[in-house]
Amino acid sequence: MLLNQVNLKRVNPITAFLLQQGSLIVDGGLATELEARGYDLTDELWSARLLIDIPEAIKQVHTDYLMAGADCIITASYQGTIEGFMNRGLSEQEAADLLILSVRLGIEARDEFWSESTNRTGRLWPIVAASVGPYGASLADGSEYRGDYSLDEEGLLNFHRRRWHLLASAGADIMACETIPSYIEARALTRLLSETPESYAWFSFSCRDEGHISDGTPIADCAAFLDAYQNVVAVGINCTAPQFMLPLVKEVRQVSDKPIVVYPNSGEQYDSVTKSWFGTTNSSDFARASLCWHKAGASVVGGCCRTGPEHIRSVRREIIGKLNSEE
Repeated sequence: MLLNQVNLKRVNPITAFLLQQGSLIVDGGLATELEARGYDLTDELWSARLLIDIPEAIKQVHTDYLMAGADCIITASYQGTIEGFMNRGLSEQEAADLLILSVRLGIEARDEFWSESTNRTGRLWPIVAASVGPYGASLADGSEYRGDYSLDEEGLLNFHRRRWHLLASAGADIMACETIPSYIEARALTRLLSETPESYAWFSFSCRDEGHISDGTPIADCAAFLDAYQNVVAVGINCTAPQFMLPLVKEVRQVSDKPIVVYPNSGEQYDSVTKSWFGTTNSSDFARASLCWHKAGASVVGGCCRTGPEHIRSVRREIIGKLNSEE
């Protein structure tokens, strides 16, 4: 018998999927998928700019990922901040309303998909994750891949607090603390999680190699620290080159029994000078690699930059299809 919406509320949202189908499939890249559809995101707000201009485009991408087989969609709040929106001339209340809108778009897409789609046979009620991007994302200078911040832990706590509480109260199922490059930023975010004890969160780090997050801290140290927090329901890696995933998953598994979340970039590389991507990606190759990550211990799997609905469709077919065939 499938777990229904009511039953999902009795356990943390990730556990429900692992119990029922052995894995949870996360969506793919949002901003890069919007760019692939012709939207110009050359803006400090990145995909969050469309919350102001064309919110229906964001909702459509959410819907398309659900149709492709995503069990979880991540909101367009990654690069959205009160300060960033106010710098565009919006009031503080208007900025807060846009952050709440990012969650509402995800909820609306999920609810409409569930009520209207025929593509949900054998599936569970999808969940919505509120994206909590790092401080570096607000700087729009690549700091989320370095973690070389001028702020200390208290400064990061103060930066995140208002947005955190807005997103935590907006109705999402889980908070996605993602692309975190800094150990002290992870510490700050756990303190905020303690301020909203009814919230669940996953923490995923941007990593620079097979064993370290972007600021140089061993990923194992980060995972061991987070292991003590009951409401941190998954730990892992995102927005990182896929070739690093397997050793990083093994590092996390050595120190933590929490579900491991991985959603790497496509494998293409980004040129920060020309602000363009180069190289190739193949959704079938990505999906086959995802099965290896899953076998190594990653139970929450999806894609980040330059992955799209076809990648997620292939990942679901590879992982969930394989698990079903083994039953």
